[in-house]
This record gives sequence, structure tokens and C-alpha cells, in this order.
Amino acid sequence: MHVILFRQEHWWAGQSVVIYIVGSFFTWTIVLVSLVDTSPSPTFAQLYPWVLAVPLEVVILAARLTLYTRPHHEPAIGDPRGGLYRKNITGWELTEVSIAIVRLLDLVGIVLLYTFCSVGWMANRNGEGDSTETTRLLSSGTGLNNGMNGNGYGSSHQNSKPHATKPPETEAAWVRPASVPSTSWWEYLSGYSIFFPYLWPSKSRRLQLTVIFCFTLVVSQRVVNVLVPHQIGIIINALSKSGDDSEAFYIPWGGICLYVFYRWLQGNQGLIGSLRSFLWIPVSQYSYMELSTAAFEHVHGLSLDFHLGKKTGEVISALNKGNSINTFLEQVTFQVLPMLVDLCVAVAYFGIAFDVYYALVVTLVTFIYLYVTVRMAQWRAEMRRQMVNANRQEDAVKNDSMVSYETVKYFNAEQYEFNRYRGAVTDFQRAEYEVLFSLTLLNTTQNTVFMLGLMVTCFIAAFQVASGEREVGQFVALLTYMAQLQGPLNFFGTFYRSIQSALINSERMLELFREQPTVVDGPSASKVASCSGDIKFDNVKFAYDSRKPALTGLTFHCQPGTTTALVGESGGGKSTVFRLLFRFYNATSGNILIDDRPVDTITIDSLRSHIGVVPQDTVLFNETLMYNLKYANPLATDEDVYAACRAASIHDRILTFPDGYETKVGERGLRLSGGEKQRVAIARTILKDPRIILLDEATAALDTDTEEHIQGALSTLSKGRTMLVIAHRLSTITTADQILVLHNGQVIEKGTHEQLLSMRGRYASMWRKQIRAQRAAAEAQVLQVRAERLRTASTAAGGDDSSSQSDEDHPNGDETTDPKPIRPSLGQRSSKISDAKVQSQ
Repeated sequence: MHVILFRQEHWWAGQSVVIYIVGSFFTWTIVLVSLVDTSPSPTFAQLYPWVLAVPLEVVILAARLTLYTRPHHEPAIGDPRGGLYRKNITGWELTEVSIAIVRLLDLVGIVLLYTFCSVGWMANRNGEGDSTETTRLLSSGTGLNNGMNGNGYGSSHQNSKPHATKPPETEAAWVRPASVPSTSWWEYLSGYSIFFPYLWPSKSRRLQLTVIFCFTLVVSQRVVNVLVPHQIGIIINALSKSGDDSEAFYIPWGGICLYVFYRWLQGNQGLIGSLRSFLWIPVSQYSYMELSTAAFEHVHGLSLDFHLGKKTGEVISALNKGNSINTFLEQVTFQVLPMLVDLCVAVAYFGIAFDVYYALVVTLVTFIYLYVTVRMAQWRAEMRRQMVNANRQEDAVKNDSMVSYETVKYFNAEQYEFNRYRGAVTDFQRAEYEVLFSLTLLNTTQNTVFMLGLMVTCFIAAFQVASGEREVGQFVALLTYMAQLQGPLNFFGTFYRSIQSALINSERMLELFREQPTVVDGPSASKVASCSGDIKFDNVKFAYDSRKPALTGLTFHCQPGTTTALVGESGGGKSTVFRLLFRFYNATSGNILIDDRPVDTITIDSLRSHIGVVPQDTVLFNETLMYNLKYANPLATDEDVYAACRAASIHDRILTFPDGYETKVGERGLRLSGGEKQRVAIARTILKDPRIILLDEATAALDTDTEEHIQGALSTLSKGRTMLVIAHRLSTITTADQILVLHNGQVIEKGTHEQLLSMRGRYASMWRKQIRAQRAAAEAQVLQVRAERLRTASTAAGGDDSSSQSDEDHPNGDETTDPKPIRPSLGQRSSKISDAKVQSQ
């Protein structure tokens, strides 16, 4: 304002004062904007600058008073001696000092106010009492995993007790976050430090030296970026001087060749950039290998509660994002950091080679450009996150539909699946539209900010060239460097968005790494070399959810080499016994012992090596039969595989396949029948040669002939081994050494088949119901066969009288020609006497 009012007097504050005023205005503007963006209540982060500003303002105020109260010249344009001579302070100077005093008083006031409020708040807090004396050591919440086992599926800590109150509801396992967490950028980025051990090539000294050399090349690129516009200015000045001197003919061949050489080195496509990209390839591959394999191994190491609560499609999508971290690292290292260095070098270069005003303009443009970019990118972050989540949901719908192909066909639900996928694509495109629109707006705003800065710079440079202060070559060098500076600034928005995208894509992998297994080896756990198969459950209690116990004091003992069957209604705890024994979960209380050793004192891998499982629904890899069979024992020979398949009654069946043991079984083994998959599972268990076998209703959904083959294979498998069997068909367990009837997580009946029948309890009732159901099914099948025979005979005879006469001569012919009844299984044969006993009772 002083300059405008007294321009006829050529009054000028001087370069230093102008830089100070403009810089202060810009700095306080940034502070104001940051305060507007933050929460209303101040924090220590704002108190520290206030406290630091007080002594600095005192120093500046003292310097002004010292200068203005003494005789001095006012600054003037073009006069190095200054303008009017003043003996006392002027009105404008008094105004400036007054403003400084007001600013100092404001700083002191807010510091005192903050201190007073903080002391009062601390006093009130102390008056409420010591939190360590009033707060319980263990809160009533369910802790990290909600209840005993993490939202219904985790494992609990030993000796924990169920809560009497209803636990707070928490999100299901691994729920996708709906929005960005409200943390600072530093806190947000520090969470990604978990990936650093996988990104830094700590296992290779050669790669470490390569990384250092790549950073050296990056520094060299920064130097070349300064030399290119400087060399252009030298060439222009040389040509200008040659043109002014009509008698001289001079072409700066050396300068031109040097410029071309610099351009050959410059940029990511130049020699230095290409060499850096080539050397970085093995470093990037190392990081991808380490991170991807670590994530894959980590997911396999997670407990069953995680895998039961996840969506396979989303986990696979998260695992596929391992390259996003590499992208983030490479862009930050070789694009963002060099760009920031370029900006700092540009400010220094303009300040030294040109003028401080140029450095000020470049600084202002850079900060405004970066601020606008960051703010708009933060605004776009949630849009981008929604688009990524929509894309993941589209992949999940696609994956679920493909995996459930047969189910879709069974229910004729193709149109429903088409509409569901079309809806997922529509949601993705709607989110994508918002992202692309905001991107266009961001690019326009960025370009406007830079063009305003370029306009101011060109005005200053043109004025100085016209007044003879600068040469034309310097003006051209200035424009060249500004154009060169526009590239990093324009790409900063791209880099920022790319980095933001990489971080968002990596969030799911970060969540994977933050997931921890709920069942791990204890500090005193050790391997077990051999196992006889002695199993004891001693008052074992367990609950998936603290509100509904699964086992309530389960106790039983399995002698080595015996077969124990678990029966009871669904939800009685049979499958839970298997999961606890296999260490998928930890018991809430009680002891599970193998050969008189608690299972938590045995390493998980060692324990599972002695346990074989034949599940009800066998899942095979989409590989050959030989691959699936040797999966249990990779060291097994082909002869070992053949012997195991003969024992499982599947060898001859495999040989009938066109490709034999090299037959591909299809996705999850769908090209094999249920009986074939079960016998492959039995053969695989034989190859593993465990001492304990868990049989989870392996014959529940099979026909009688197939069941008889499998029962024979199981008889071979159980010799000399401890077998636990979950059975719903009681006829398959009549020869078991002991049968445990489970109800509400407890053993309510125990004994052999005959002993339990004589008790006339729950087991006997279940047996009678199944016998009636089997007899009714057999009679229905006989009637169906008779009806089919009569229909066939009637069609063939066509009403012939001789056929009718034959029926009259043999009134019981239908009965004598009935097919043989369905052959009973091994268990059914041995249960005929027991059946008779039950009927008589």
C-alpha cells in the first residue's frame, strides 16, 4: 500500500523487506488454512510453534525499534543511498511496529490461555481419582476377538471364563473398511513399516550395493536437469553476440554438442534413467518375491477362525496386490523424492543464477500447487477407495459364481447371477465415473496454478531483459527451466494418485499381515518323535461364542489301537472334538492329552504329523491323481502309492481311467465320484501313516456297494491305529470298541453297541428310528422294483392271455423272482442279532 500511494516518490521497501512480507503472508496463510482443516481444540503440535514464535517476534520487534528510532534513509528505487532522510519514526513505520506488537501480544495471550486451560483440565482429571485405582485390570469386554474365540470362531486364552453379560457386538472377521481411518499421514504411513523387512534386500549384499548405486544415479540426474537449461542459455548468448558482430562468424559447436550430450543423459528415457531402471529390476523382483511369499505363508499360518470368516475372492485379491507395495516403493524412491529435490534445486538455482524474486515465485507456485494437489487428492481418496472396493466386490461376485457353477445350474439361477454381476459392474462404473470426473477437475486446477506462476515469472524476466538487466539467453534458460519444472509438478499429481492407489490397494495386504493366528505353539512346546495313539479328554470346555458353549466338561479316553465312535444330534460337539484334537482351536479349560502329554506342550506341526483326517467332503487339487496321492507323503514311491490304493480298494478303478494315475481330477476333484474321492482320501491317509485317524462321516452320502468297499478299506486303515469316527449311520459303527453319545457337549452314554442297546437310552432310540427308516426304504425299493417289472412285462406281453395264465399258475411268482435285497455293509451284517434284540425288547 505504501508503494502504491508514494509511487511518484519512487518509494520502495527493498528486496529483503518484500521477500519477508510476501513470505510471511504466505506462511501465515498456510498456518491459517491448516488451523481451519484441524479440529477446533488446539494441541501440543500448535503450542510448540506459538512458544517458538514469541522470542523470534521479540527479536524482530527490537530490531525494528532500533532501526526506526535512529536517523535513517527511507528506501527508494534506483538510489543506492536511499530516499528521504528521517530522524524519527514515520507514520508508516509506527504502523508496522504496532502490528508487530499486536502480533506479539496475540502469541503471548494464546500461549497463556492454552497453559491456563491445560492446567485446569489436568486438575479436574486428577480430582476424579487415579485411574489405576478405579479401573479394573481386566475390562468386561471380550477383548480383541470378542468372546472366547474371536467372533465365534477364534480360540481363547487358557483358563478364561465366560462372561455373564452380553458382549459388545463387533464386526465379523476381516470386514472391509468402509472409509479411511481418521489418523495422521505419518501414523497412516508408519503402519506400512511392517513391509520394510521384505522390501530391503537384506539377504543379498550385491543387491544392497545396487540400491546405493541407483541412488547415486538419481543424484546425477538432478545435476543434469540443472545443466540442460543452463547450457541453452550459454548457446543463446553466444549466438546473440555473434549476430551483433557482423564481421565475426561464430557457431558454438562445442556448446551445442555438450547440450546434446546433456539431453542424452537427461530423463527417465535417457542413459542414466535407463541404466537405473535396468539395475533396479532384480531389486524389484526380490521385493516382490519376498513380500508375496511372506503373505502367502502368513495366510496359511492363520488359524481356522480367520478362514471360516473370510471371502476367498477378497483374500486372493489382497494377495494379488503384493506388487502395489513395490510400485509404491519405486515411485517414492525414483519419482517423488527426486521431484522434491528438483523443486528445492530450482528454488536455489533461481535465487543464485537469476534473482530472489524468481525463487520466491517458484516457491509460492510450488507450495500452492502441492497444497491444491494434496487437498484435492485427499478429497478424491474416498472416491478412489470406493471404486477399489467396488472392483473387489465385482471380482468376489465373479469368483463366487464360478466356484458355485453346479449350484447355479441346480437352481436354474443363471439370470439371477447375471443380474447380480451386472449390478456389481454398475456399482463399479458409478464409482469410476466420480473418480475420473474429479481427476479432470484436479488437472485443470493444477494447470491454472502453474500458468499463473509462469505469467508472473515471464513478466519479471521480460521487464529485466527490456531494461538491460538480463540477457536474452537467460530469459530462454528461464523459460526452459520453468517448462522443465512443469513436468515434475504435473507428474506430482499423477505420482500422488498412483501412490495413493498403491497404498489403498495395499491396505488389504496390510490387514492380512496384521491378522495373527489365535492358535500358536507355546513357549514350552516341543516335538514328539513317536505316538502310540492314547487320547484323553479331561473335563474339556469350549465355546465358539461365550453365550453358547459347545463343550461343557467333556471327558473320555481312547486306548491305543481302538476305534471310538461319536454319535449324537447335530450341534452336540462331535466336530468340535476333532477341531480341538487337531489344534484348530484351544480349549477354554480342561486338558486334552496325547500319550499323557497335554497337546499345548506339543508343537502343532509335530502333533498334526501323527494325525490323519478323512473328511466327509474330500477336496482334491486340480492336478493328477498321483499328485494328490503323494501330497500326503512327497517321498513316497509309485509302488507305495499303488500299495496304498490297493488297500483302499481304488487301484483297479484308477487303472480303468484312460490316463490312469495321471488323470486330472478337475476343480476340487469334481471329475471323480463321491466314493472315488473318499477312497483316494483313505489311500492318501494310508500313505501318511498316522497313528491317529479322524474319520468325519466318510460314508454318509454313499450308496451301499460303495460304502461296503470303503468300510473294507477303513478296516485295513484302522489296524494298529487309534480311530475316532463321527457317525450318523449307526449301522457303520456297530463293531467300534466304544461308542460315545454326545448331547449338549457332554458324554451322556458310553459303551459298545450291545451295551448301549441294553441301556434303552438315547442310543437305543436312535437305533430303532434308523432301523425303521432303513426297513421302510428297503420295502419302498422292493415295491419300486416290482412296479417296474410289472410295467415292463405288461409292455412286452401286450395283453397276451398266456402271460395271464402263467400268473395264475404261479400266484407267488413275484416273490420268488424278486431281486436279492440290498447287501448290508459290514456293520449291518454284524448288527442282525442286535436288531433282533431291539425288536424283541
